Amino acid sequence: MTNDFIGTIIEESLEDNTVLKKVKVLATRVEKVTAKHQTPWLQHWTLHTIEVLEDKAKRIAQEISKVIGSKPCSSTAGYWYADFKNETRHYIIFRNKVFHIDRKSKEQYETARQYGLSLGIPEYQVDFHRFLL
Repeated sequence: MTNDFIGTIIEESLEDNTVLKKVKVLATRVEKVTAKHQTPWLQHWTLHTIEVLEDKAKRIAQEISKVIGSKPCSSTAGYWYADFKNETRHYIIFRNKVFHIDRKSKEQYETARQYGLSLGIPEYQVDFHRFLL
């Protein structure tokens, strides 16, 4: 059994997308942006499903935290985040802030959710509790 991580990165959230060359892109889909997404300056999002090797996860999370958009992703001043998880751990990555969460910890997920909300990210996008084991 592998402990590698699977997650999603929205390409438009990255100020420098070269980090995508350091992960394995498993799939890419383009999603039309709707009013619910609160990114009126974008017509679509490019979502990459990625795989991150367990022994590189911490380093990749730190790299993403340096290039994930520092500009608001919404008209309400919210910011971007990315995440990847395996069966026991979950990285939730904001600009200059990485949460390395035990997937059994409701408290750790709540801390990450509160941080996302404090940045103005819409509540439906920070519903991390759904990943709780």
